[in-house]
Amino acid sequence: MKKHLFTVLMVAGTVTMSYAQRPTQGGGLPNDTTRRGAGAFGAAAPRTQPKPYDQVITNKALTRKGMITSHRIEDKFYFEIADTTLNRDILVVSRISKSGAEVRAAQGYAGDQIGSSVIRFEKGPNNRIFMRKISFRAYSADSTSSMYQSLQNSSVQPIAAAFDIAAYTPSKNGSVIDVTSYINSDNDIFFFGSPMFKSRFGIGGPQADRSYIQDVRSFPTNVEIKTVKTYSKTAPSTGMGGGAPSFGGGAGASGFVTLELNTSLVILPKVPMKARYFDPRVGYFTVGYTDFDSNPQGVKEIELVKRWRLEPKPQDMAKYKRGELVEPAKPIVFYIDPATPKKWVPYLIAGVNDWQKAFEKAGFKNAIIGKMAPTKAQDSTWSLDDARNSAIVYKPSEIPNASGPSISDPRTGEIMESHINWYHNVMKLVRDWYFIQTAAVDKRARTVNFSDELMGDLIRFVSSHEVGHTLGLRHNYGSSSTVPVENLRNKKWVEENGHTPSIMDYARFNYVAQPEDNISKSGLYPRIGDYDKWAIEWGYKYFPDSKTVASDMKILDKMTTESAKNRRLWFGTETNPDDPHSQNEDLSDNAMKASDYGIKNLKVILANLKTWTKQPGESYDELQNMYGQLTTQYGRYIGHVAKNIGGIYENPKTVDQEGLIYERTPAATQKEAMEFLNRQVFTTPRWLLDQSILDNIGENPMNVVSRLQGIALARLTSTRVMGNLIAAEATDGVTAYKISDLFKDLNGAIFTELKAGTPIDVYRRNLQKAYVEKLISIVNPPAAPANAAQTFGRGGSGAPAGLSANQTDAISVVKGQLRELDKAIKANAATDSLTKYHLEDLSDRIEQALDAKK
Repeated sequence: MKKHLFTVLMVAGTVTMSYAQRPTQGGGLPNDTTRRGAGAFGAAAPRTQPKPYDQVITNKALTRKGMITSHRIEDKFYFEIADTTLNRDILVVSRISKSGAEVRAAQGYAGDQIGSSVIRFEKGPNNRIFMRKISFRAYSADSTSSMYQSLQNSSVQPIAAAFDIAAYTPSKNGSVIDVTSYINSDNDIFFFGSPMFKSRFGIGGPQADRSYIQDVRSFPTNVEIKTVKTYSKTAPSTGMGGGAPSFGGGAGASGFVTLELNTSLVILPKVPMKARYFDPRVGYFTVGYTDFDSNPQGVKEIELVKRWRLEPKPQDMAKYKRGELVEPAKPIVFYIDPATPKKWVPYLIAGVNDWQKAFEKAGFKNAIIGKMAPTKAQDSTWSLDDARNSAIVYKPSEIPNASGPSISDPRTGEIMESHINWYHNVMKLVRDWYFIQTAAVDKRARTVNFSDELMGDLIRFVSSHEVGHTLGLRHNYGSSSTVPVENLRNKKWVEENGHTPSIMDYARFNYVAQPEDNISKSGLYPRIGDYDKWAIEWGYKYFPDSKTVASDMKILDKMTTESAKNRRLWFGTETNPDDPHSQNEDLSDNAMKASDYGIKNLKVILANLKTWTKQPGESYDELQNMYGQLTTQYGRYIGHVAKNIGGIYENPKTVDQEGLIYERTPAATQKEAMEFLNRQVFTTPRWLLDQSILDNIGENPMNVVSRLQGIALARLTSTRVMGNLIAAEATDGVTAYKISDLFKDLNGAIFTELKAGTPIDVYRRNLQKAYVEKLISIVNPPAAPANAAQTFGRGGSGAPAGLSANQTDAISVVKGQLRELDKAIKANAATDSLTKYHLEDLSDRIEQALDAKK
């Protein structure tokens, strides 16, 4: 019985075929080969019939042969599509090639992706070529099954455009179409893929009279279209990624934005790569579809991991089977953008090549290569916009960031290409991190102007991390939790093994190491570690004798089950809000001890902050920045510890593995976390309040303390934490750390003065007010948005809704705490006036909150 994979495509929208009102680049009438189609509004206009080939493609044509041969005749552009290319899946990727300052202000930089889709060209009736927009949603693997036929009958692939065939090739095995009007139009296939992108960049309607086609180039596997597009200008949206910066100066004198855009049409492999199914025990990005065949009594959501196609050369297959390292048939190559400052190029290349040792675990040598892009003299055809070229793209931006996106074949997850974004100001980001986390132990970091060598090392780390994303790897926030905290102070151990097993963790730098440990940079920097090598082996190991995806997965399942014996190979997701093992910016298996060490280092840095940030003739801006970074780092420690309260560990397993997936954080660990918070947070951290610093940067000491204590209060009094504690009591009984234990410890830490009968100072008064207001907000919550409900339980993607706050003990306990506090306040005989007024105010607030009539 013959089987093959059939793609079912869901209708994405209404087909729009009208370009009759759009002028050409010269402002004249539209091309007559693309006209309004027939429909409910009337009969189709007469179409011109195909002409002889040489009457359309004259001797004036500039012809470029490739996947689709392109012809340019003056201001007209033609595609010559071979019959063998019809019905092939073609990936379309659109990017900004050049942008102006107006768009850069809204995060629109050269290399930024603005659209992606898959199309097919097919021959239609009446001498037309249809372009369909392909949406991969569901599959039936068996072409002989009734399910296959049902899906085929009930799903239609939308026609995005139709073109009259201007001519057939002389051999009659190809068709010529005029694409001028379509490229000149403002369509969502070749340009901005959704209104969201336009909104993000502050772009409005197209201006046809100020837009034109610059060039169309054909290559063996792709076509590159370069256009200049002018749009009206609008205010950029503020709803993406924390909000895009505003334009500042408004719409400007012109009120228009002009961009150079590049659209790549890349033919997807005729023989798709053998896919690999996602396993939650290994962190890979995925593409997916709904399978209607694999579950006979329902459907199954299938996720395929994103990875490059690495295969041994046929002549090396025997060597590969013997376990010898071989070079892949097609290595992964990352070019460095020619615009990159030259002094950073070697470090970026090193960040790419660092992954070579990881691929050796999968049996490949020289599998990934970083190299400088060729100059025009070396290769005049090379282009950063060519979809065949993956690159690290330099962006002269104030954005302190970098990112590693990739474009993949939606059928299999095969990564086709990547443009890593390296924003110039990421150097400030890594400088601030390194200063605050290591200046106590690394003399090189005791300045705001790092040496090129140190900054180069940090750029190399950023490069490696982002390359990891382009290889398919997700963040592994749990990796650093596998390292015993004291090992981070062990010079020999940490320099040999690194402070985290994964560079894909957000572990940054070793802030646990103390000055007396004398640990060198190899024990401070992140590196490609044990988990990264294992993850690459899992994703890229080739199985020559395995013929199916299912048989591959059986081998991989055994490998993954075996790897679970080594905790350093554990993957901790970045999406779990409850697991204290999976946190960003943290280190070690004990957040309390690690944070104590981190705070010791912060005290050293604070004592020297004015000296280490001083620049003759400059302002106190760097002092202000670094003091802010220092308090932010302190806030991270608070968050790391607080997540242990009500924590739930997550360890993905299959039914064949022993042990539980979810386990509650031990009560002793939660008590240890509460002791830390009492000692380091609720007891006023006066060491932070260097008045000579605060007076030079205009910072209010009460605001500093309040912000930091608020981090702990927000977590501990959240409905999520209380819900987890109530559930733990229901499950574990008397051995659990209960919600009543939480409030007993909180009250003991925050209201010590009531029991001791001592005056309450201004910092503690502010803390107590904040705490009481948190409790009152639980009893009398603000109005929730429509369709929003506070729930307890695990939550998260795919999890069932939990109980509402009013259905659990949370409200009862909180009301009880407020009543007990009110009694203790009334029983207190305060002698100083401020303490008396403060306590009377708290009592009034509590009574008003509990009085249902008010």
